[in-house]
Amino acid sequence: MQPALRVVVADDQDLVRTGLRMILDAHDGIEVVGEAVDGRDAVEMARRLRPDVCLFDIRMPRLDGIEATRLISGPDVAEPIPVVVITTFDLDEYVHGALRAGARGFLLKDAGPEMLVQAIRAAAAGDALIAPSITARLLEHFASATPVTSTEPRFPLTQREEEVVQRVSAGRTNAEIADDLHISLSTVKTHLASLTTKLGVRNRVEIAMWAHDTGRAKR
Repeated sequence: MQPALRVVVADDQDLVRTGLRMILDAHDGIEVVGEAVDGRDAVEMARRLRPDVCLFDIRMPRLDGIEATRLISGPDVAEPIPVVVITTFDLDEYVHGALRAGARGFLLKDAGPEMLVQAIRAAAAGDALIAPSITARLLEHFASATPVTSTEPRFPLTQREEEVVQRVSAGRTNAEIADDLHISLSTVKTHLASLTTKLGVRNRVEIAMWAHDTGRAKR
């Protein structure tokens, strides 16, 4: 039997933290090992406990979720800890920054227990999940306010990689991509690994953002 995934939850609202703990602890294979009430406590706790995944609110006192994410999961962190960001607003101006800071997922607080658990497990497995219902709107919102800085990849993408990029940008999971394209799950993972190398990105979240910046996002 595999050990339970260890999770640190950070939110300044007691009721929210209690609710998240109850949802996660109710699932086999997941254990909440710590709760933090602000960003500074969250970073300190994450560094001390080294959980498998951190679940951070985007708006917290002392240190917001973006900076907390950057400090434990950013590009300059030698041993990053996966972070899933949660927020009340699907067009929160801070979400884009959190994803750029290294977050492996983005969920609304009303996403539901199943989606929350999926996001935790995906992050722990090195994957990333953005609530499919808001992925396109989120990226479009920030693209309209942010200059395009992405460039074409150093090496051209294959037709299959282009198809994978489009589906990632639409918030599809690996299993859904495999089903759409009639390929195996391992083949999807191979394409994603190739894309991260070609695009110079770290995860599927950044693949989705690149797709939107370059006009490849699936409509």
